[in-house]
Amino acid sequence: MRVLGLDFGSRRVGVALSDPTGTFAQPLETIAHRGPRDVALFRRIAVCVEEHEVGRIVIGLPLHMDGRKGPEAVAVESFGARIAEQTKLPVEYLDERWTTVEAQRAFTEMGVRGRRAREHVDAVAATLILRTYLDRRPGGDP
Repeated sequence: MRVLGLDFGSRRVGVALSDPTGTFAQPLETIAHRGPRDVALFRRIAVCVEEHEVGRIVIGLPLHMDGRKGPEAVAVESFGARIAEQTKLPVEYLDERWTTVEAQRAFTEMGVRGRRAREHVDAVAATLILRTYLDRRPGGDP
């Protein structure tokens, strides 16, 4: 069963996908959107779920450094609830405090900057979220 990883941002959602065995994670795409209620955003995610036969979704949850939820985390949970409702799939959340920073650092180390990096950093952050989720599963089952 494939798992879809999402990194929700105010302007873009990074999307990552596992292989059918739930072992590896890879970036899939970045979806630009006009806000958390953008119908086109939810349609595109539903298409990804259907095309890739996804069985579960994991979304990065941006917690404060002390573990508290702020307005961004509340927005992500609202987004996740809508995704779960529309796809009828289980949605889980994973602490993602450092994923975007880690993705940006990787692009900087590769010498990729500016617009080119911004276009891909969200999908890489989603991949880091998904990879962490896959590595932490008990028994290795997605």
